[in-house]
Formats: sequence, structure tokens, C-alpha cells
Amino acid sequence: MPSAAPGAALIRFEAAAKTYADGTVAVGGLDLEVREHELLTLVGPSGSGKSTLLRMVNRLVEPTAGRVVLDGQDVMSQDPVLLRRGIGYVIQNVGLFPHRTVAQNIATVPGLLGWDRRRTQDRVRELLRLVGLDPAVHGPRYPHELSGGQRQRVGVARALAANPRVMLMDEPFGAVDPEGRRALQTEFRRIHDELGTTVLLVTHDIDEAVLLGDRVAVFSQGGRLEQVDTPVRVLTRPATAFVEQFIGGARAVRLLSLATLAPADLAPRPTASATPAPGGALRVGDTLERCFAALAASPDGVVPVESAAGEPLGTLTLAGLHAALRRSAQADAGDVATPRAG
Repeated sequence: MPSAAPGAALIRFEAAAKTYADGTVAVGGLDLEVREHELLTLVGPSGSGKSTLLRMVNRLVEPTAGRVVLDGQDVMSQDPVLLRRGIGYVIQNVGLFPHRTVAQNIATVPGLLGWDRRRTQDRVRELLRLVGLDPAVHGPRYPHELSGGQRQRVGVARALAANPRVMLMDEPFGAVDPEGRRALQTEFRRIHDELGTTVLLVTHDIDEAVLLGDRVAVFSQGGRLEQVDTPVRVLTRPATAFVEQFIGGARAVRLLSLATLAPADLAPRPTASATPAPGGALRVGDTLERCFAALAASPDGVVPVESAAGEPLGTLTLAGLHAALRRSAQADAGDVATPRAG
């Protein structure tokens, strides 16, 4: 099913705090809402409380003050075992059961919920296809027979097995090589767009955060929320000095993967000298990252752009790319969302 647009808050952190026995403040009085159907990325350096915050939702960590409310109910009022069965959970090293097959791993929660064999088998096959694995080939295999990227895909499938409304992901792609990581990021974004599951994803990588998130929450030490906003606005309008420093100086480069080409960015129709883009013609809606690569490969700095039907629309030049970047940076004009942290 196609994902629904982000809606009302499904998860609320209400002055939620976690202080450990030695006095360390992991999360300090946080107020934050997570909207139904959205993918919210939590990003920040080590020690900023991201993972602690995530684990408060499924009670692997319990708050010392405040509340975490899931679908209108305080999680502390719910049986932790039943709570966790209704929440998908994916960690960096997957945690697949080594002596169970891929199919048996994915079937774990449906089995605990008492699903019959036919329903479980159908769900396993459906999910393996969803994450890009062949049920007949990969279902009978054991985790040690899979690549790291394949194991992560199985971990995602297992977390989705019982149709959870919420999925928690803690550095899910961190153990995968860079090329495989980017492929998994793209694949997971597609899966989210298809299913519409509400996702909280922890990462220390700002590039991953802005690539995947509908919104990005930036944290500093002690679980302090510095800013929560759309990826473009976090990059172009950092709310605090910490956010600006954490993002670094490559904001324009990061925008290339988020922004897309529009008709207004084009010069007049293609000329004979225009060089086609590597991998096929550029089209309106392509990312500016792809546009930049095409311009970099063009000997004359002019690349033709076509419609979806293959009709010439115009050309892209460096000036047009600059205009597209400016337009994207200005698209979310208005006040930056103010974080609510205690």
C-alpha cells in the first residue's frame, strides 16, 4: 500500500528524562512528537542520548522522569513483552538467530503471536520479496551464508513481520560497506514509502539523516534537542551554533541529494552540441546530485533534459544548477522550528 502523509502524533516524549545511578544525564527533559507515518531520523554525536531515547519507546530503557506515550498510552502502563511484540526493532549487528533459517528468523514474532502456518509462510515470502531477496533462494539459508547487506535486509523483514505501526532502528546500516550502505538506504526509503510505517532511525551520520528523514532531529550531549525540522531546513537554516558546527561546511553538497530538477531551472531547448548525460538523458525530477554528475562529465557544460516521454525540454547549465540549489534552499522559507527541551 502507498504510504500516507505524516499525520497526528503517534509517539510523544513528554518531558522524558533518563539519569543513570552515577548521575550521568542521557536524556534531559525532552518534549518531542513523532507523527504517524513519518520517518524521523535522530542524529548527533556519541553520548547525545539518541539510542537511549529510542529504547525508551519499547522499554528497553525506562525513563526516570516524564512519560513516553505511544498511541495515547503511557508505555510504562503496558506489559513490556506485549509492547515489544508490536514494535519492530532493528540494530546494527542485526541479531539474527544463527541456528535458524532466514525464513524461521522472519517468522519469529508471527509465531509468538499465534499465526497459523499458512499465514506465516505467505508473510515471510511477501517480506523477502519486499526487501529484494528471493524467497526460494534465501529463505532456506542460514545467517552465516548471507552477506552483511543481506543480513540487514533480513533484519528489516523480521522487524516488519507482524505489521508494526512503529519501527525502531539503531544504526541499522552502520556495519555495511559504503557502497552497500547507500543501496540499503535507498531500498529502505522505498520500503517506507510503500508501507508508511512510523520509523525512528538513529544515526551519527548527518548525510544518512538528511537522505532518509522526513524530518531530522539533531541532538547534543545529554539528549538535548537542538533542532527538529525538514532536512532542507536543517541544512540551510541551522537553529543553533551546535547544529551549524555539526553539519559542517558541506551543506550545498548534501542538498544535491535532496533537491530535484524543475522546468524553471532549464535554459532553452537543446542544441546539437549538448552532451547527453551518463546513464541516459536527464529528466525533470532527477536529483541535483545526478545533474551535477552529468554537468561534470560534459565537455561544454551543457546537458539536454527530456520529458518522461523523451521529448526535449531544454538544457541544464551550471547557472541552472546554481539556481536550482538556491530555489531548494529557499523552498521552506519561514521560521525554523524551535526545539522544546528542558
